[in-house]
This record gives sequence, structure tokens and C-alpha cells, in this order.
Amino acid sequence: MASLGDSTTVYSSVKDYYGKVLESSKDLKTSACTAGSAPHPIVRKIISTIPSAVNDKFYGCGNPIPLGIEGKDVLDLGSGSGRDCYVAAALVGPNGSVTGVDMTDEQLQTARGNVEEFGKTLGYAPKLNFVTGYIEMLQQAGIASSSIDVCISNCVINLSPNKKLVLEGVYQALRNGGELYFSDVYADRQLPDSVRTHDVLLGECIGGALYTKEFEQMAVDIGFARPRVLSVGHIAIHDSELKALVSDAKFYSITYRLFKVQEPQANSGAFVAEYLGTIEGHESKYELDVDHVLVKGEPTQVDAATASVLSSSWLSRYFTVSPSKETSNLDALGNTSSTEKLMEQAYKADTGSSSSCCAPKNSTSGCCPPKNSSGCCPPKQQEKSGCCKPKESSGCCKPKSNADSSADNKL
Repeated sequence: MASLGDSTTVYSSVKDYYGKVLESSKDLKTSACTAGSAPHPIVRKIISTIPSAVNDKFYGCGNPIPLGIEGKDVLDLGSGSGRDCYVAAALVGPNGSVTGVDMTDEQLQTARGNVEEFGKTLGYAPKLNFVTGYIEMLQQAGIASSSIDVCISNCVINLSPNKKLVLEGVYQALRNGGELYFSDVYADRQLPDSVRTHDVLLGECIGGALYTKEFEQMAVDIGFARPRVLSVGHIAIHDSELKALVSDAKFYSITYRLFKVQEPQANSGAFVAEYLGTIEGHESKYELDVDHVLVKGEPTQVDAATASVLSSSWLSRYFTVSPSKETSNLDALGNTSSTEKLMEQAYKADTGSSSSCCAPKNSTSGCCPPKNSSGCCPPKQQEKSGCCKPKESSGCCKPKSNADSSADNKL
């Protein structure tokens, strides 16, 4: 995953696709570069005030902009038309700063050309800057070491021919306690070269999709604490030709959180965390990741790794953390949902394969009878559709066969 063909070729392909081929998000051939879920209402309100020229050229796959970043210094990797930077600029306020890095001249022109107009909407001149550069070479783009509190990125790291360099550069740019909060496209397997080098698939964020297992290990090796998953969504490919090229590979938009905090050793004790409810937009509860939702004023037992994030990261001002006297469920506290399982659930939710039917769909009836309390469909004496047979030793039932159809006619 560290390398993706010839870097110059990849850069040229991506620049051409985003600078010349795509005129707006309506030209996309997959759902990879479109946000799968609605942003937070606060973010939606800000987006509605952003100049249309910026919004029209937004190609993100998620909503990687955390609330509660007032006064923080934010970096956006592959900022494109600048939409997420404009949102972040409103959230950090006049005392924070936002820097966007991008290599595509056409996108940068759009981003830079609307800052003054947006400042009039905000009522102050935002510290919003867009620089030309490559996300693999942040220092050369002018991003100083230990100068960033929160780094965001929206469906861009997959476009890089060297993901490891990107993560290493971000780690260097972040202050201690900083975070890479980003959405990107991931695959459930290694991809063949025919997919990885295809111009359209590269531009649509599919060809360079990160393999989840390899990415998570790489992040830890670089020094980040264990990656935390905030959301997972299945990506649909609409174009029939592109579908054929990717074959059985499945793709997902995943929002990860990578914190630059010390990862405690396993079994380092239990802690009690309490959310203060002081993040605007998250007054009643705060979702750190899919496994940790902290309710305001409610002491919650967490493992040492989670305690380290809540007490040592930029989030620390919003939580109190103290050692726990209760250690009976210490092992359970460290259990987290596997990314593979979350991807499987997202695929089923999107494709309907998690339906209540107990067997494959039938070409005539469309579906077998719904499951009953025993976990399978009713015997056909009770369910006259003839769609399924009673439960077998495997624990479920068969689709209707021709023999079944003949027998059904005799009932």
C-alpha cells in the first residue's frame, strides 16, 4: 500500500480528473466521492452559507469535521474546492486557523477565490489559507512540525501513491494530543493492478482504496494510538463497466480517528470518564467512536487506551478522567468492534441482504416467507406460498425447487 504505481503518473491522472474531467459532483460514476450520511445540523447550516462555487465542486465521501474545535489550528489534506476548510474556519472562529493543501490548480483557484465573500458572511476575516503542495510532502508545503491540533481529510488519502508518507507527515505536523480525523475509501481485500491503475477508478477513489487491515497496522507502526472507527458506509458502483472491473471487491467509506497520544500497555487498569456536555452540538452526549458514547454527567468506565485519549488529547477540556476502583470487567472494557464486522453490517444494510428472509430470494416470488421465532421460515403447510422448505440440519431452509412447485399444486 505504500506505493501505487509511478507517482508522476498517479499525480497527473488525479489532477486531470479533478481539474478537467469533473465539472461538478453530478459527473461522478460511483458514490465513493459523495458523503453517505447527512452532516451535523451545525455543519449543514454552515454549508448553506458557503458560496455555491465551492459547494458545487465538493467530492468528499464523509463528514470528517469534529465539533468543539474553537481556537484550534486545523489542516485539511487535499482540500479541493475548500468546502471542508470553509466549514472548519467557521468552527474554529477568529482565534483559530485553517490551512488547506492541494495540488490541483483549478480547485485551489476556486478555494482561494471565495474566502473574502465568506468572511463577509462570518463577520470577520477568517485565518483561512490554501497552499499548493503534495500531501506526501507537508513540510515542503510549509506545514511546520507540531503546529496542528486537528488534521482532517475527506476522501483524499486513497488518491496518494504513498499512503505511508502521508501518515508520517501528518504525525510530524500534529502537536502531542492532536488528531487525524478523516473519511476515506477502503477495500475489503487487496486490489489487482487492473483496478489500481485504472484512471477513472483512481479518480473515483476506488483504485487507490486502502485495505483496512494494512492501514490500521501502518497507523500503529507510525506511532498513532489504536485507530478508532466512527462510521462505516457501503459504497455503490453505478457504472456497469466499472462494476465488472472490480469484480467481487467491496468498498466502504470509513471515518477513522487517529490520535497522537501514548498508547498504554494492555491491562493498564480501568478508569472512569465523565463528559461535561460542553461541546456545542453535542450537549447531551459525545460519540468518541462506535464503541464509546459518553452521556453528559454519567460516569462511564473505560479502558486505559480510551482514558489516554480523553485526558491527553485536544478533547481533554471536555472530560474528567480518574482511576476506577472497579476492575472486575477489565478485559471486557478493551473489547472493540472489528472493522471487518462493521463493514459486513454496512454492506447488508445497504444491499438488503440482511432481510428477514431465511433463504435466498426466489426468482418467482421474490422472497421466502419471513423468519419465525425459531429462526427459520414456517413449514409450507402453514405458509402456502411454497417459497421455502422447513428448516434443515444446517439451521435454515432451501429456496423453492421445481419438485416443491409440483407438490405445492397438490396442497
